[in-house]
Amino acid sequence: MSKSRLLEIARNNKKHADAGTMELVDNIVKVPAENYYDPTIWQKEIDLIFKRIPLVLSVSNEIPNPGDYKAMDVVGVPVLLVRDSSGEIKAFLNACSHRGSALVENGNGNKKRFSCPYHAWTYNDQGALIGISSAHEFGEIDKSCHSLISLPVLERAGIIWGTLNPKSDLCIESFLSGYDSMLELFDLKNWHVFDQRTVKGPNWKVAYDGYLDLYHLPVLHSETFGSDISNQANYYEWGPHQRVISPYRSPERNGQGKAFDSLEVDEWPMDVLMAGVWTIFPHVSIASFNGGGRSILLSQLMPGETPGESYTNQYYLMENEPNEEQTKEANKQFELLEYVVREEDYATGLRLQKSLKTGMIDSVMFGKNEGGGQSFHGWIDKILKTKDKDLTSLFE
Repeated sequence: MSKSRLLEIARNNKKHADAGTMELVDNIVKVPAENYYDPTIWQKEIDLIFKRIPLVLSVSNEIPNPGDYKAMDVVGVPVLLVRDSSGEIKAFLNACSHRGSALVENGNGNKKRFSCPYHAWTYNDQGALIGISSAHEFGEIDKSCHSLISLPVLERAGIIWGTLNPKSDLCIESFLSGYDSMLELFDLKNWHVFDQRTVKGPNWKVAYDGYLDLYHLPVLHSETFGSDISNQANYYEWGPHQRVISPYRSPERNGQGKAFDSLEVDEWPMDVLMAGVWTIFPHVSIASFNGGGRSILLSQLMPGETPGESYTNQYYLMENEPNEEQTKEANKQFELLEYVVREEDYATGLRLQKSLKTGMIDSVMFGKNEGGGQSFHGWIDKILKTKDKDLTSLFE
């Protein structure tokens, strides 16, 4: 089903490429400017989106082995991901059940057991409390009632999703709306994590608008990506998740040297079929590149501590572990991508944000050629208005 859908999309894109057209939505949409800076709106987004729906917390190969863990703060919530002895992913609040102290500092490591650095209460990789220091003096408690707080988690398509609400009834699979079957076609679970870095940016929606926007590419990136790149985009949706691809954005030749246009769609190589930007609502984009071999940049965007701040964790993944020459090329590619995001996309976003915050601009516009942005903001509005009890039905 997913491969057939991929081919269907490719045929549609080829049709538009041949005709020099793109798919347009019906109307221009206006989004209130205050949505990008108002602290009350921003707090609702944190509480009703980021703390309520599944988020991408990591990629599988960041913690590939039993005992591997990753600790991080996600919109103020300390999270601990653990691959247990059976190879399954677990997610917990990174907090001891005694006094709430973090079990480990943020970062990666490998442990079979987690001992609190405050009073040495100890937990296994299932989150069960297995040891209390000076237990005979502390007093009798039922250890089974004091395990770590578990968070809903799902590993699929080489990506790890988690929900920050331990009582959430929202099924992560339902939220993915079948999109995970499309992402499986990358085969990311077997890809190599080449490098990672963090880039600071503007309001999370200002930043994320850019990931859904090919309209700006030949203008803003004229000195880096080239002014001849297409600014057209077709958008394909799976629930709130979208694939963004230009009808013109495809290489001229495949690996066998055949003229690309002479090939039937069914003969297109997988890197061509998977080209474009795959966005995972509300905060991730996956963009394909070829720097030292087939690679992707997975950008994990998170709100910062104020409405005007965000940070993006960039994962550079490669299909194969690179040799020395490929490593040099991949480093150049990753450095270029950091520059483009920081100095072009996010620098523009910060200036844009400053203008909006003056209060003199009532709204921003998304044109008929910017359907991805329209859909993104539409989903934000729908989720903010949906009660907890109705959240599951929103994605069915």
